[in-house]
Amino acid sequence: MDAVQFEWDPAKEFENVAKHGVSFLEAQQAFADERCVLGKDLAHSEVEPRYYCFGRVERGVLTVRFTWRSGVIRIFGAGFWRKGRVAYERENSLYR
Repeated sequence: MDAVQFEWDPAKEFENVAKHGVSFLEAQQAFADERCVLGKDLAHSEVEPRYYCFGRVERGVLTVRFTWRSGVIRIFGAGFWRKGRVAYERENSLYR
């Protein structure tokens, strides 16, 4: 299996770190969680499909906003948000 590739706008990452305290390098780790939950971002998918990844990282459950571009995951937002944690816990409670 090929390694997953990630990309992002460095300026957007800088803004994200300032606002939410999360680098996009850390955000990549959410995708490595074997129990991560993926969902479509219906509120922000006008131009291209956008998605959420809810995955556990060292500091807790991280919500990552991303899109697919030519087989690459393009990250454009990440944070530790309650709704993401709730979705992660709800979906993973089905497998206990």
